[in-house]
Amino acid sequence: QVQLVESGGGLVQPGGSLRLSCVASEFYTFSRDAMSWYRQAPGKERELVAFISSGGGRIYADSVKGRFIIPRDNAKNTVSLQMNSLKAEDTAVYYCHAQAGYWGQGTQVTVSS
Repeated sequence: QVQLVESGGGLVQPGGSLRLSCVASEFYTFSRDAMSWYRQAPGKERELVAFISSGGGRIYADSVKGRFIIPRDNAKNTVSLQMNSLKAEDTAVYYCHAQAGYWGQGTQVTVSS
């Protein structure tokens, strides 16, 4: 059973930064899979935030371009989401997703003063 475990969420003031991490379990060909971060705010649909292919190509939602970065470390089976210049509208539960069809449990990010 493949597991994706997220960490790094929390409460941050507007303009601040957070770094989320997602670690995939060992028995999984992480390096061959595209990875994404999604988020879901209360009352809204889950939306794609950032995507990174197995080759390192990246796609970002327009709302986070220039503020968020999605790096991956294949040696550690880890994909991260570096979030800078956070806004109140970034408040949501953030989910790690593997294109093979796996989801993490989600981690809450709250941006508030």
